[in-house]
Amino acid sequence: MTDMNWLAIAPEIVLLALACVVALVDLWVTDPRRTPTYWLTQAGLAVVALLHLLACERGETVYAMQRMVVADPMGHLLGVCAALATMVTLAYARPYAEGRDMLKGELFTLSLFSLLGIFVMLSANNFLVIYLGLEMMSLSLYALTALRRDHPPATEAAMKYFVLGALASGFLLYGLSMMYGATGSLEVGEVFKAIGTGQINKAVLILGVVFVVSGLAFKIGAVPFHMWIPDVYQGAPTAATLLIAGAPKLAAFAITMRLLVDGMLGLAVDWQQMLVVLSVASLAVGNLAAIAQTNLKRMLGYSTIGQMGFMLLGLCSGVVNGNTLSAANAYSSSMFYVVTYVLTTLGTFGIVMLLARQGVEAELLDDYKGLARRSPWYAFVMAVFMFSLAGIPPTVGFAAKLAVLQALVSTNVPGLITLAVVAVLLSLVAAFYYLRVVKLMFFDEPQDQTPLSAGGDVRVLLSANGAAVLLFGLLPGGLMTWCAQAIVKSLGS
Repeated sequence: MTDMNWLAIAPEIVLLALACVVALVDLWVTDPRRTPTYWLTQAGLAVVALLHLLACERGETVYAMQRMVVADPMGHLLGVCAALATMVTLAYARPYAEGRDMLKGELFTLSLFSLLGIFVMLSANNFLVIYLGLEMMSLSLYALTALRRDHPPATEAAMKYFVLGALASGFLLYGLSMMYGATGSLEVGEVFKAIGTGQINKAVLILGVVFVVSGLAFKIGAVPFHMWIPDVYQGAPTAATLLIAGAPKLAAFAITMRLLVDGMLGLAVDWQQMLVVLSVASLAVGNLAAIAQTNLKRMLGYSTIGQMGFMLLGLCSGVVNGNTLSAANAYSSSMFYVVTYVLTTLGTFGIVMLLARQGVEAELLDDYKGLARRSPWYAFVMAVFMFSLAGIPPTVGFAAKLAVLQALVSTNVPGLITLAVVAVLLSLVAAFYYLRVVKLMFFDEPQDQTPLSAGGDVRVLLSANGAAVLLFGLLPGGLMTWCAQAIVKSLGS
């Protein structure tokens, strides 16, 4: 189906209207806690998530807006996850922002525009639409990083993020312009067909792919394009850090799939080699550098680099010896990995914001000493998140890592099996710094004896978040099947 189908972009239209309404309504809100703005935002996000869910259930692939947009099950499933991630982030961020002069209408409006950029990327079928979505998301996140104008570290982080983000966009645009020059089309499907003819200058294509992969690696945070992640994670207010660390990772996965798999599968031999280098470098640098950190947010920044390296591993095994028999398994394992990673990250930064309530940032590892004495429940929940990031059963992180490794090993290619072994060894390194946090919480003397207090909604959400990490770890089948079906249907279209 292809026409001016407004239904295909219904979630984006609703979200745009919501962002405008929230911006206007907030002008008349006098409540310092921004209660009307907050609940209007949450209700609107729930509606948007529901729209994506209903579309995902239908399982159709619809092309719209002169084939510039594609509404397919993969985009819808990631859209549900992105909307839910933004809802959870804002719930965790509200008490944190209140004590730091950040609880303004801009926090909600910019979060919504950032999500709108993510949605545009999820449904893009055209190079220009992908770029528009990317810029909308990025510009909103730059502003959110600098939301505490009186806070020098936040301003510095925003500057670094902006300069390196602009550089990354330049890389990506240059690569896309070369792909357009070589194939004569901006539409992802047409590029795929043009590459399939085999009559295009290979040198121009490869150069284009190098720049596209470099631009994507910047956005994902893969080595050697990772320089901004630790600095931005540490300097940004924790609420903004979570908005950068959560839903945008889903969008980065989606545009990687759109560009490399949907558009350039004919060049898989070339870009898979690049992804192998990026993933191994990310696993090594991310996990080894994290060991030396004393700042938890910075440590989680390096951990993200390692985690994204693991996610890229799944994309390395889609095309083996020229056939795509293992594609669905490989790409769905990567999708499962990125969705579960976002789920765990939400909870981890939720705990960081919970501890940071008393006007101090709880971002040093020493702040977590003896947390089990002050609040056994939150210490247990944080331990679950750390175990999941380390990939220890029965958490969902273990199921995700197992899925990616199984995708590599099942190809029976010696090189990919070696890659799986390297990934396991580097994951063992990662276990050290995750388990160090658990050791500090349960076995060290607390520096601060005050018991933790949290609002009812945050308490319930954090507990549910921890339960979800355990539940999907014990019963990963349902979510894995959803990811597999979404990828199969999307590839089939």
